[in-house]
Formats: sequence, structure tokens, C-alpha cells
Amino acid sequence: MKLNDITSVYFVGAGGIGMSALVRYFMAKGKQVAGYDRTATELTHALESEGALLHYTEDVSLIPEWCRDAEHTLVIYTPAIPASHAELCYFQNHGFEIQKRAQVLGLITRSSKGLCVAGTHGKTTTSTMAAHLLHQSHVECNAFLGGVSNNYKTNLLLSEHSPYTVIEADEFDRSFHWLSPWMSVITATDADHLDIYGTEEAYLESFNHYSSLIQPGGALILHEGLAMTPRVQPGVRVYSYARTSGDFHAENIRIGGGEIRFDFVAPDTRICDIQLGVPLSVNIENGVAAMALAHLSGATDEEIKAAMASFQGVVRRFDFKLKSPRCVLLSDYAHHPAEIAQSIKSLRELYEGRKITVIFQPHLYTRTRDFYPEFAESLSLADEVILTEIYPARELPIEGVSSNLIYDQLKPGVKRTLTTKAEVPNLIRKREDLDIVVILGAGDLDNDVPQITEILRQRC
Repeated sequence: MKLNDITSVYFVGAGGIGMSALVRYFMAKGKQVAGYDRTATELTHALESEGALLHYTEDVSLIPEWCRDAEHTLVIYTPAIPASHAELCYFQNHGFEIQKRAQVLGLITRSSKGLCVAGTHGKTTTSTMAAHLLHQSHVECNAFLGGVSNNYKTNLLLSEHSPYTVIEADEFDRSFHWLSPWMSVITATDADHLDIYGTEEAYLESFNHYSSLIQPGGALILHEGLAMTPRVQPGVRVYSYARTSGDFHAENIRIGGGEIRFDFVAPDTRICDIQLGVPLSVNIENGVAAMALAHLSGATDEEIKAAMASFQGVVRRFDFKLKSPRCVLLSDYAHHPAEIAQSIKSLRELYEGRKITVIFQPHLYTRTRDFYPEFAESLSLADEVILTEIYPARELPIEGVSSNLIYDQLKPGVKRTLTTKAEVPNLIRKREDLDIVVILGAGDLDNDVPQITEILRQRC
């Protein structure tokens, strides 16, 4: 089926951050869009207000009539949806064209030059930053992002003129193997998704294969020190990057007074006095990678410098919700031990000497089973840890796997509480001693952030 032949698109799992970008894309292309998601959220309500017809009960009778024409309806599903899902089974049994989100992204991007950002962590911020740099330049870009940009209040950017499409390349379920990148950044390869890959070696091999998909004439921008062994086609340029070394790097780094400034060094240019719009130390490396993509795509030094200063970050990526002398609250999507450690370390750097309380909702039984010692080690960098039950997403419970595994491994001296997601707002309401509070995880605890923000706002 060619995309031009479809008149309607049905999404099984419409509310995910990656899926919702496609919802918006097809609406922008004039297609009728409907779909299902398990939970109504601020994002799904936004999609409805933009024209999508969504429902939240697994029920075949709720599929609109105009999505029952198999010849002109494309069905897109997320791998988080179980194979037994009634609506997905209906479409499978009635001859519909059914594709994963990554397959559709692959179709879309084969008609453009894909600028892809892959990696265990850092890819959402880096890709959103790169999209902002290009969107603000004469080059422009399309973008399918894994987070909502604070600059544009959306995860989709469209351009009528640019040949480039920025994409967050997701390694879950080997989704990024559907892409044909023109250029790609790989930020990190710390083992994850072992429920899919089985071993760290298989996980690394998926990145090796991904690097072989970069088109001749394009480029790979690889973080220094990664365990992977890239396989690139003839004609693909390979660059390295890191904070202070590599083909692209930062020099003259200055941190203080709530600002971070540095010089960006590339093989053929130097942009002095870059100011980070979101002044976190981790964004130095993210910024170097994003600027490398923008530079290689033709953005000028002046355009890059101006856009870096105006970048406002990504929703749920070190996202400040409340700042006052008495209390700070932020939400961060970090759900891997390395990401959690980086988040807490960044807070230590920003708020030296103050008490850090982490509220963490583990994501997936398998990830908890595979990495609970590492989770405990990372969380122990905080002064206090409040743990909720595991968010299962696509998984069924695993016997013996619960948040207690992490709780019991926390280091001595770390104050700890084991609670439920439902009790978190009440727990916060009763506490008068909270200082720096960060809500971590990829689950649905973020839905309670507005309520928690208001509780702390009244106190502060």
C-alpha cells in the first residue's frame, strides 16, 4: 500500500509519544485518523482537540465505519500492544495493511534524508535539539521526536522545503532497523531491553547492524568509547564526538551563575561562546552531537549559536515544574540506571549541599529483574528514595520481581520509603521537609505531576 492511496489511518496505541507524532503527521496530510489507547492523558486530549477520534476501551464496536475499509485504511500499532488485543486481531483477521510505527517512519523517511539519533539514552534531547537547530536555520527540517519540544509544544515538525527529517531511532524491538539514515548519531550503548535481545552482545550487535543502514554519502557521528563495532557502507564518513575529545567536542567550558558556556570545535570550524539554553552538564555532550548534525547538514555557525541559546528543552527531560528558594520539583523520563545516575549527578552539581529526594516508578518487570542492583546503586546517589510499584506497560508480572528488589539493595544511609503510585500525592502532602524533588521513570506517575506541583506550590 502506498501512503498516497490511503484515506484513513487507525492507531492501536495512539497515545505513545512516538505514535502521537504519526497521528499528527497523517492529520496534517489530510487523512482521517482514529484510534485506541489504554489511558486518556494530556497528550491524547491534545490529539483529540486537533481532530483525532480516540477511545480508551478495548472494543471493536468503537472502530468507526470509515476505518473498516481495508483497501484504503492503514493500521499502525505499537509493539507495546499485546498480540491478543481485540482490535488488533480484528484488523489482522480482515485483511488490513498493518504496520509498526517504525515501518511507517521508514517509508516516510526513504523519500527524504533521515537525520537519526540512536542510543540507550540522550537520544530524545539530542534529536529535539538538532531539530530545533535546523528548524531555526535556513536549512529547516521535518522531525518525528520522542518527546514534546518545549519550544514548539509538539513532537512533530513539518517543512515544505527541507530535504531533511530528524528522527529518534528507537532500538526497542529492533525498530531502528526499519530506517535508512542519511546521517546518524549514536549516543550510548549501555545494555537495555534484554527482554527483547537476551544478551548484551545481541544488544550491541543490533547497533552494529543499524550502523550498516546509513546510506553511502552520509555520516555516522559516534560517541567515543562505545563497546559497539560499527559496520558502515563504503562512502559513509565516520566521526567521533565526546565532551572534551573527538572530531566534534567542547573546549573552554564555563559553568557558573546558572549558565553553561563553551566553544564548539568541529574539524573545519570553531563556534565560540555557545550558551546552553538548558544549562545542564549532560547537555554539553548532547549539544555537541546535535551541533555536529546541524553543521554537517549546512546550518551556519551563526544560526547554530543563536538556536543553542534559545533551546528550551523537552517535556519530561529534566523538566522543571517548580522553582522556589524553599523547594524545587522536576520530572525526568530517566528509567535506565545510567540515566538515573546522570540525572541525580546533574542535580548535585546544580544544587550543591541540598537534600535530593527521588520518587521512582520502575518501568517493566524484566528491566527491574535484569538491573535491580544497578538501579539501587544509581538511586543511592540521592539522599532519599521513594519507590512505587512497577509500571508493567506491555508485560505480565514475573514471580519474585517487585520494587522490593531495588529497595533492599539501597545503600545504608539512604532514607527509603516503599509506597504505591496512588499514595504518592498524599505522601508529599504530609511531608514538610522536602527540598529538591525529582520524579523519575517512564511510566504513568508523570500523570500525577500537576497535582504534586500544586501541593508543593502551596507550601513554597
